[in-house]
Order: sequence, then C-alpha cells, then structure tokens
Amino acid sequence: MKKTLLASLLLATIASSAVYAQDAAPDAASADSAASHGGWSGSGEFGFASSTGNSRSENVNAKLGLNQENEQWKNSFFLDGLRSKSQQKVVDAAGNTIKQFNTTANRYDGGASVGYKLDTRSYIVGAARYEHDDFGANLWQGIVSLGYGYIALKDDRNELSFEIGPGYKRYRPADIDMVINGVSVPQRQATQGEMVARGLVNYKYKLTSNTSFENTLLMEAGSKNTYLQNDAGLAVSMTRKLALKVGFQVRHNSDVLAGTRKTDTLTTTNLVYSF
Repeated sequence: MKKTLLASLLLATIASSAVYAQDAAPDAASADSAASHGGWSGSGEFGFASSTGNSRSENVNAKLGLNQENEQWKNSFFLDGLRSKSQQKVVDAAGNTIKQFNTTANRYDGGASVGYKLDTRSYIVGAARYEHDDFGANLWQGIVSLGYGYIALKDDRNELSFEIGPGYKRYRPADIDMVINGVSVPQRQATQGEMVARGLVNYKYKLTSNTSFENTLLMEAGSKNTYLQNDAGLAVSMTRKLALKVGFQVRHNSDVLAGTRKTDTLTTTNLVYSF
C-alpha cells in the first residue's frame, strides 16, 4: 500500500512538472477568483478502489469543503463520507462456510465553523460537528462549541491558526453483542452527554508552487471521553483545478467499550478538484 501511494505521488509530481509553466501563478489567479466571490473557495475529493478475483473488495471515500475568508469572516464547512465492502467467510446456520460480500465501513460526518474577526489575527468562532459511524467506537456523536481563534502565522508559504473554547457533546457508544439463548443480540447503549474543551490546530505549508502540505489536529476533551482526530495531507497540483492528494487520518477515543479499539486510521489517495 505504501509503495502504491508513493508511486502515485511520484507520477503526479512528474505530470505536474510538465505543466509547471502554466501553474507558475495559480495562487494569484485563485486569490483573484476568491476575492470576486466574497472570499469563497472550495474543493471536492474522491477516491475509489476495487478488487476482484480470489477476493472482492470495494472502497469509496469522498470529501467536500467550502471556505470563506475576507476582512470580516473566517468560515469553513465540510462533508465527508466513507464506505467499504469486502468478501468475508462466514458460517451459516447449517454449519457451512460460505463467502459473503459485507459492508465493513460506513461513516459520514459534517460540520461548520463560523468565525467573526476582531482584528487581522483574532476571531470569535462558533463550531458544530456531527458524525455517524456504523463500525466506530461511537455510533454517533455531535458537538457544538464557542471559542476564540488566533492566526499565529500567515505568509506566502505558511499559515498557522489555533482555536480553543468550551462546548457540549452528546454521543451514543456502539452497540454490544450479547449471546441470549445461543443467539447474538445487539444491546443498545445509553446516550451520554458532557461538557468538553474543544481545541483545533491547523497548519498549511507550501513546499513548491504546486505542492502543499496541510495538517489539522482536533481535540474534544471531556471527563468521560477525549476524542482526538489528526488529518495530514500532501497535495500535488497537476493543473490549476486538479490535484492528487495522499492523506492519512488518525482517530482516537480515550474511553471505549470492551472489545473496541481506541484508535482507527485511514489512508487515502484522492483526486481533488478545486473551485
């Protein structure tokens, strides 16, 4: 998998070098376009993988992001989805081993943050996020928060910002399978809620005119559970609109039910369209 990702990134770099002259000033064009639309910009990502033969599997993930930044506002909106299926061996009621094509991942989440600038660096931010995951530590979780944001660094190559503030979170742990009279029955867990401290660190670095790196760390810390999510991505532009992006995501819950892993990871190679 790592070799495939590196090869894909290398191919994108070679392809992008062929149109380097065309991409020499994409930032200026993008900035002018965003300015003409009230500071709005966006991107969509899509990745798909399929295998057939001795084994079958399908994996699809998609992302949509919208951002706005002008003299008064710093806003962002996102929507993500992940779905996977794979062939598995199971034992039927007669004791026979058969192959079934089952869903192994089904997750979607969305959120928004609205920031009102106090000056060129400071802003008040309200944020909301909702997630549903059929195979995660929590079946669903939602949070709303209000906090303070600060743009610590912003130049031609770097951008670093922080957000921190209190919030309220509700979530429902994943069902537990219990055996009753020889039959596995899912047991619904009670919904929980708590006050949390929300923190966000976002860093962007422009390596070259057509290669950029971004890392976002999200923390939602409560007395019952602390949720951490880190998204890292390296994007190589092939044209002014299209790019190839390699991403790595880590999700961690400090408190989970017995038999559930605390940490999940996701590696993606996506085609990105910017608008």
